[in-house]
Amino acid sequence: MAVRRYDESDVRVRPGRGSRPRTKQRPEHADARVGMVTGVDRGRYAVLVDAGGPDEQPVVAMKARELGRERVVPGDLVDVVGDTTGDTGTLARIVRIVERRTALRRTADDTDPVERVIVANADQLVIVTALADPEPRPRMIDRCVVAAYDAGMSAVLMLTKADLADPAPLSAMYTPVGVRVLVTGMDGDRLVSGLEDVRSALAGKVSVLVGHSGVGKSTLVNALVPGAYRATGAVNDTTGRGRHTSSSAVALRVPGEGPVTWVVDTPGVRSFGLAHVEPAHLLAAFADLAEVAQACPRGCTHAGDAPDCALDDWVSAAPDDAARAARAARLDSFRRLLAARTGTADPDDRTER
Repeated sequence: MAVRRYDESDVRVRPGRGSRPRTKQRPEHADARVGMVTGVDRGRYAVLVDAGGPDEQPVVAMKARELGRERVVPGDLVDVVGDTTGDTGTLARIVRIVERRTALRRTADDTDPVERVIVANADQLVIVTALADPEPRPRMIDRCVVAAYDAGMSAVLMLTKADLADPAPLSAMYTPVGVRVLVTGMDGDRLVSGLEDVRSALAGKVSVLVGHSGVGKSTLVNALVPGAYRATGAVNDTTGRGRHTSSSAVALRVPGEGPVTWVVDTPGVRSFGLAHVEPAHLLAAFADLAEVAQACPRGCTHAGDAPDCALDDWVSAAPDDAARAARAARLDSFRRLLAARTGTADPDDRTER
């Protein structure tokens, strides 16, 4: 029996998966339309294409593979291709994220290296705080102010439930340091006073509402945007904490004439980590302390054990007991944040709960 001899003509080389040349160049998508992301739900994005224009159209989109793990959040301006008719069952594709003007970030705690963008392109952070039921948490307010300034946003403190407690003490803490303070009164889940001041403060801006559950964020949104139907929840009598009623951030346009106004309602938070904020930048968020600290000796850490720190002298020099207590509270809040960011804090103080 003859033995067959094989040669190279008998070998068939099939191209493998990786044989196609790769490129880092992304498609230009010259026909893309610009839209604003208004909501995110399980990998699907609500996008308002040509927002404010004559061809405005709400569409549902997915994120293109070339964006990788880049996070798309409410407030993002994005380039969209594909079916942008908005018809039922259609799905467009987000292919680019326009460079953000601002980006509000937070981390799980002050040691978590993973930062999370919450909202993009917002003008101001509105820190919604109840004067009672639940009790206000000034250290949480301070954290939010720091996050706002770090993001390049202004900070507004909105005090709700003024029918239950006097807003003057908290207002006196933040008005002198450049934080605008608004006061509203509520009757159950209905806003009964202060709404016009709120409208004026938000007009023509993109505002992010942040606060603990049960402080009245959703009640405020329902008053500003009739038909939004954001769920409201009661405060637990035992824990003094609210129940989460909003599960994801959503951007809503406030109806009315004049400049376009947006509010972004976010889920209630119980902590606001600042691991992404450099310790050297913390003092800038405390304008009153930053001014005093200019008299500190060179190299002063401003920590509790810092020798000859001018901040301690500032507290001691207060004109009366009430002013001394207020100054001491401000300094204590700053030093707790500083200790949390430098890794010297008690674990329980690393986030405000």
